[in-house]
Amino acid sequence: MRARLENISPKMQGRSIFGLNINQSSFDSLWHYHPEYELTYIIKGNGRRMVGDDMENFSEGDLVLLGPDLPHTWISERNTSSENSRALVIQFSEAFISPFLNLVEMKTVHELLIKSGSGIRFLKYQLSVIEKKMLEIIEETDIKRVTGLLELLNDLANKKYKILASHKFKIVKSDNTESRLNKVLVYMQKNYRSSIKLQEASQLIHLSDTAFCKFFKRSIGKTFSDYLNDLRILHACTQLIESDKPISQIAAESGFENLAYFNRVFLKKKKLQPTVFRKR
Repeated sequence: MRARLENISPKMQGRSIFGLNINQSSFDSLWHYHPEYELTYIIKGNGRRMVGDDMENFSEGDLVLLGPDLPHTWISERNTSSENSRALVIQFSEAFISPFLNLVEMKTVHELLIKSGSGIRFLKYQLSVIEKKMLEIIEETDIKRVTGLLELLNDLANKKYKILASHKFKIVKSDNTESRLNKVLVYMQKNYRSSIKLQEASQLIHLSDTAFCKFFKRSIGKTFSDYLNDLRILHACTQLIESDKPISQIAAESGFENLAYFNRVFLKKKKLQPTVFRKR
């Protein structure tokens, strides 16, 4: 999968750990990667998170650790809320963390960082504690920043987590195709609830339909229609859980033209019917 290289090195100058306290109208970062590890915690906001070949809904409390060069993005769901999206991000290099990993006491942290190469979402932790610790690391300027990060990683190494990208996913570093791919992905994210046509997407990057299909499958590892259905089913799942809307209405609002097709795709993706999913 091809992604955009983000050059973090200039930000890291004079420090071993780079921290961000993000407060903006929405999350709309491009599909990108970088050689640093990254820990991201969502304080406020919701939408779609894509890590490698994994796509999930994210919401407040989302905590993810990414290994070097792993493509990823967080894109906010469209909403009418006036509240800004907020996140805490900590990035650190392999050169910084490697010397510590030789210590016997860092064995579990070492194992955690190896697994982060596929992306890790942590499942059980105290939200207030994570936010406090990450803020302290971001705001500190001396050795406390280093010790704070090591303590946080050690704590996370003992938490339950889920691996995100599949073992089949292969990291393919970007060339000049990343800008075209990002244009298509952002377009799909913003318009998946509408009747998106393949021709519309291919025209965005000035390719024929046949060439576009090959380009998309080679870049994403999925066909255009399969990726579009992933977006729509994720939205439908959220609505099934959070609302009492009729399933036919949810199907229509998720971008499906008829209920029968929605039911067929949902069963294929989730291995159960929408009615059963909602009951569970």
